[in-house]
Amino acid sequence: MNPLALAISTAREAGELLLARVGLPLLTREKSARGDLVTESDRAAEALIVARLRAAFPESTILGEEHGTYQGTSDERWIVDPLDGTTNYAHGYPLFCVSIAYERAGIVVAGAIYAPAIGEMFAASLGAGATCNDRRIGVSDTETVSDSLVCTGFKPANYERNGAHFERLSRRALGVRRDGSAALDLAFVAAGRFDAFWEFDLSPWDVAAGALIVREAGGTVTAIDGSPFVVGGGSTLATNGRNHREMCDLLRVDVESRSES
Repeated sequence: MNPLALAISTAREAGELLLARVGLPLLTREKSARGDLVTESDRAAEALIVARLRAAFPESTILGEEHGTYQGTSDERWIVDPLDGTTNYAHGYPLFCVSIAYERAGIVVAGAIYAPAIGEMFAASLGAGATCNDRRIGVSDTETVSDSLVCTGFKPANYERNGAHFERLSRRALGVRRDGSAALDLAFVAAGRFDAFWEFDLSPWDVAAGALIVREAGGTVTAIDGSPFVVGGGSTLATNGRNHREMCDLLRVDVESRSES
């Protein structure tokens, strides 16, 4: 089966499972840090995804947020977030999604992000462009940060990691949002809804599909300091490309000013 088609169909099925459980009593607990929630819906969605992927690609490795690595024997790897935006989901806030990426020989070549509550499927394959609900999408043409709507994320326990950046961009950008789902934030950059997104301390399942979708939509993805983006690198800056250098410079000033204080 085509990897992108499988990612899309599986993300949709898992998303519908999540949506069917909205409003039901949830068994919710914190994981390693305050604000880092997990529900039984996360686990049920991941179990469904793993079953579908292993049936179609039995030799592939699967990296999932909730259960870790299912080791395979090939150079293929699926990177799965069964529910990105768990806090949103647990509170009935509609910005949550399923993210599935397919990697071959260390290169992400297909990805899908499905937001079931808003009925949007973002998808891309390497070299073929990006879509939302099968229609081509592209990044915005905003030139400057002062005209940009930007987005970031952080958990309450890690506020200090991003607080100075959040404050500075709040003063400089047209607006700053914190929507609670890194994968969906990346998809919104790809669709031109946000002009930039940055966040520290992200995991591969948060960014693998989204980074590909942004690039295939014409955007730029690097680490926050402008160095090459690495799926497991933690630091992510995604922009429309036009404001990327200015975003890097602004975020670097924050780092330098903190180190001098």
